Amino acid sequence: MKIKNYRFGFDIWGLAIFLIIMIPNFIWFAVPAPNDILRTESKTAVIDTIGSVCQALFAAALCLIVNKNCGKLRVTPKIIASACCILIYFLGWGLYYLGITAPFVIISLTMPPCLAFLFFALDRKNYIAVIFTAAFTVCHFIYGTVNFIL
Repeated sequence: MKIKNYRFGFDIWGLAIFLIIMIPNFIWFAVPAPNDILRTESKTAVIDTIGSVCQALFAAALCLIVNKNCGKLRVTPKIIASACCILIYFLGWGLYYLGITAPFVIISLTMPPCLAFLFFALDRKNYIAVIFTAAFTVCHFIYGTVNFIL
C-alpha cells in the first residue's frame, strides 16, 4: 500500500454502499421490531466505542479516499460478493422483524454488512478503508456475539 497511490476525492459508490447498508438501521431507529433484543444495554461499551470510531473512519475512507490505480466501478466477483452480503443482511433484518432472534439471525446482522464493505473496499483497492473496516468487523462481531449469542 503506497500512500502516493491515494488521493482525496469523492467516491459516490462508497457513499451509496454505506447508505444502502444503513437503510435497515434507519428503519429500526424509527420502528422497533418485535422482540427487539438489540435495544438492550450493551455489555461491550469499550468495544462499541472503538467500533464506532472505526466505522466513522472506514465510512470516511470509502467516500473520501480514492486509489488512483482503480478504474471505474465494474461488476467483478468482489462486487458480486458484496451485493450477496447485502442481500443476506437484508434477509437477516427481515427475519429479525418477524421476531426471530436466533444466533444465525444475529450473525446475519453483524458479519454480512462488514463483509460487504470489505469486499467493496478490496475491489476499489482502498486498503486504508480495508484496515478500518477490518477493525470495525472485529468489534461488531464481538458486540453481536457477547451481547446476543453467548
